[in-house]
Amino acid sequence: MAAARQILALGGGTSDETVRRLYRHALELTGKPRPKVLYLPTAVGDAPDATKRFYARLGPLAECTHADFFPYPPAGLRELALAQDAILVSGGNTANMLAIWRVHGFDQVLAEAWQSGIVLFGASAGMICWFEAGVTDSFGPQLEGMPDGLGFLAGSACPHYDGEALRRPRYRALIDGGFPAGIAAED
Repeated sequence: MAAARQILALGGGTSDETVRRLYRHALELTGKPRPKVLYLPTAVGDAPDATKRFYARLGPLAECTHADFFPYPPAGLRELALAQDAILVSGGNTANMLAIWRVHGFDQVLAEAWQSGIVLFGASAGMICWFEAGVTDSFGPQLEGMPDGLGFLAGSACPHYDGEALRRPRYRALIDGGFPAGIAAED
């Protein structure tokens, strides 16, 4: 019997309480009372403050760990990732994150994790990355269509649809111009 594959793609979060509720829901998807969760802050350049927030938010609810890719990924990263119940991807620069993962073969590890039933989740870059394409500010505030996501989910993704004035019109213009249709998520 194949493992259930689950991705929770979130548009963003308007408050700490909203983020906590969304993350709590992601943990519930694992079916475990105290799941093991791996945090990937790659999109924010492994910023220590983002990792501290992760432990503060999820530490009381889960067995937490994180993996930094700077200056290089840790030894045993594949085994670490595949030993989790859930993997959380931070927001930040989607294009840079995907480039780093790909050069180290971590995109394949994430595919293996997803195929094995590990819950994958995240907001913003942590939403976009799972789709074939997405709307991103990775290249500047003008927002661009990025056609080379991981492709676990078909179509495109646009986070912050209601939270940033340019998101809605830019996504509509991209789709009208032939960009893959998809899912727009509000903060």
